[in-house]
Amino acid sequence: MSSIINYYNQFDEWGRFEREPIEFQVNWHYMKKYLPKTGDVLDNGAGPGRYSMELAKEGYKVTLTDLTPRLVEVAKNKAKELDLEGQFNGFYAADARELKMIEDEQFDSSLMLGPMYHLQEENERILAVKELNRVTKKNGLVFVAFMPRIRFILTSLLSPENWKPNDNMDSILQFSQSGCFNHADEGRFTGAYYFNIDDIKPFMEAQGFETLDLIGSNPASILTNDSWNYWRDKGEQEIEKIIDLMKEKATDPYILGVSSHLLYVGRKN
Repeated sequence: MSSIINYYNQFDEWGRFEREPIEFQVNWHYMKKYLPKTGDVLDNGAGPGRYSMELAKEGYKVTLTDLTPRLVEVAKNKAKELDLEGQFNGFYAADARELKMIEDEQFDSSLMLGPMYHLQEENERILAVKELNRVTKKNGLVFVAFMPRIRFILTSLLSPENWKPNDNMDSILQFSQSGCFNHADEGRFTGAYYFNIDDIKPFMEAQGFETLDLIGSNPASILTNDSWNYWRDKGEQEIEKIIDLMKEKATDPYILGVSSHLLYVGRKN
């Protein structure tokens, strides 16, 4: 886990949502659709707390955890800056596989929007989801983020030099079987796991959840920088129309494979 902490210590995760607004806006749109009007919410693997701050603004009581202590401090400072400290029940540096500071069935809803990317062993992924189940109330909602394997295969084919060792077909074929990716270049996104889309619902259901939805958080990730520059030059209204279109199409099962991230919505049995 030290390599993951080192990566997020030097990466601007808060700024990523400013640079890539569609993922956040699509996820938040569907979270608001499913979340109860009030309640206690866990943001597990929250990073710097982008979702936590929105939840706090909406009046939810939020508990924030993340593996990287620096990001927990960033979140604390954001809450203070935004005058939202009173909406938080705690900020914890914690491993998603072992939330020992949290008692059973504490939360009406629980988010886990990062940890599943980095747990390459199946038993570790199961541990994290079992912990999410444990701390969520019966009939409570969970929102869990995944990265689809087929999208990263296409990404590797599109930009092989940027995703070493997936710069040759033998490595890409091996990845297509394992779903595990470790970047060959120091300091790059590493220790990652990508799910086959058809495996997500059965995996979550086997850990005690009823599936409500599976959403493509960012199908527009297929757009190049030149494409984005074209639309930005058209003005803010055009960007808003793109975001609205992505929200509308996010639940289309045919779009899941081109989205860089997926959002699973489930209910604890």
